[in-house]
Amino acid sequence: MTPVDSILARLLALHPKRIDLSLERMHRVLERLGHPERRVPPAIHVAGTNGKGSTIAFLRAMLEAAGKSVHVYTSPNLVRINERFRLGRPGGGVLVSDEELADALAECERANGSDPITIFEIETAAAFVLFARHQADMLLLEVGLGGRLDATNVIERPLATVITPVSMDHVEFLGDTIDAIAAEKAGILRNGVPAVIAPQPEAVLTVIERQAARVRAPLYAAGQHWTSNMERGRLVYQDEEGLFDLPPPKLFGRHQFDNAGTAIAALRAAAVRLPIKAVEQGLTRAEWPARLQRLTTGRLPSLLPAGAELWLDGGHNAEGGRAIAAALGDLEERVSRPLILVVGMLTSKDRDGFLRNFTGLVRRVFGVPIHQDRGVPADEIAAAAQAAGMPADVASSVEDALFAIGELGFDPPPRILVTGSLYLAGEVLALNGTEPV
Repeated sequence: MTPVDSILARLLALHPKRIDLSLERMHRVLERLGHPERRVPPAIHVAGTNGKGSTIAFLRAMLEAAGKSVHVYTSPNLVRINERFRLGRPGGGVLVSDEELADALAECERANGSDPITIFEIETAAAFVLFARHQADMLLLEVGLGGRLDATNVIERPLATVITPVSMDHVEFLGDTIDAIAAEKAGILRNGVPAVIAPQPEAVLTVIERQAARVRAPLYAAGQHWTSNMERGRLVYQDEEGLFDLPPPKLFGRHQFDNAGTAIAALRAAAVRLPIKAVEQGLTRAEWPARLQRLTTGRLPSLLPAGAELWLDGGHNAEGGRAIAAALGDLEERVSRPLILVVGMLTSKDRDGFLRNFTGLVRRVFGVPIHQDRGVPADEIAAAAQAAGMPADVASSVEDALFAIGELGFDPPPRILVTGSLYLAGEVLALNGTEPV
């Protein structure tokens, strides 16, 4: 085991639950650490169900294109835990080294002692320690789960808060109604701090507006205070201060136009003014692994028939499936190919709701296992796909699924999407030898 692995193994034993939403333990350990969260750079705090990571990717790319150094905290990681901690550097950030991460985690372990604390809370405390040690111009902080009681919600006064699209997910922790989930997300709003709201269902927006009025947070809502649309393949952003005709985002899918617009709105609401060239460069440079990522190099593409495409997306809820299906529909209109899904999911996710989005688009689905305690058996995924009207098979692994697809003899060569879980996406990137950097 590495030093990081050894520390994490000890910390896992301190609390019987991996997730236990509360801020009491965070306040306790941060006080013992001398409040590093009060010494981090100005922050933009991002909550939501879908699109958080992509929005942060656009924010980072635009800020770095303007010459800013940017710390970034995101979750979950795909392959290595280091992916969660990006340290700002002139010219572009870097993932934290094993040695420095182990040192920060050890400091937090000493401060916490044997008191109960969840693994995400100690990781978040370590993030604040790291970000307080290193100077940077900005901190981009992603909520782990919910918002109100999330470990990141100890930042007292960020430059801006952001709520990306909210939908049903994590109902066992956040509530089984969209109103309850929206209320948890809106828990990051702060008095006097501008709140940028991505396009939302009306019920969600009503809850957020109510909370914003309660805490007196200025609201900058999509459709009311700013818009971001795709027009003739370009991104057209408009708010009260002007209109920008911008290049399309590098990240693929119509939903990325909304995420990019949310990032632009967040910077403007936070009074962070960037040259228009930096905004343009950020849109065309942003990268975020496992979000409709096409794999063209590595081990797995070499297993495919000549001319086949391999795509990867960690989407895992019904609304995420809708966005993926819409993007694949657009791709089908451009270049038609048989579409095959390779799907692995967790038992906590709505696999029926996720899969229904692809009815009529997909020629075949392969269910595969995920190497997690809560993974859905491959045959149950195949049965759910069949119930949604799609032919389905099972495979013992992603590799076996790709071999089986190659035997089907599709002409033209197929477009293959591996999807359904960020855990599965991480397994694929590790297997392919293309882990995030």
